[in-house]
Amino acid sequence: QVQLVESGGGSVQAGGSLTLSCTASGRSISRDTVAWFRQAPGKEREFVAALWRSTGTSYYADSVKGRFTISRTNGKNMVSLQMNSLTPEDTAVYSCATGSRLILSTVRSGAAYDYWGQGTQVTVSS
Repeated sequence: QVQLVESGGGSVQAGGSLTLSCTASGRSISRDTVAWFRQAPGKEREFVAALWRSTGTSYYADSVKGRFTISRTNGKNMVSLQMNSLTPEDTAVYSCATGSRLILSTVRSGAAYDYWGQGTQVTVSS
């Protein structure tokens, strides 16, 4: 079992930055594919970013490409999401997820991940 806990959410003005962290416990996630998803009020959960397990290649939603960066800190069993140039459209609950059995074609699908955190709120005001 893996437990994931997100932190770093908060309120920021448009154009600002936040860094979200996701700390894992229970076992190492260094060989997992890790990802961030978000869900805004009244909307479905959407993929934000992922880091593929074997190559470390990162994948991003078009809406965040160039503004967000996903990274992992293996020694701390942690995944981070650096978010820059935030806009009100980025307001959502952000959740991290991890999975060890994904195939590459499913990296953007929430159903492919095994473990999820509870989420952290990010609010961007204009």
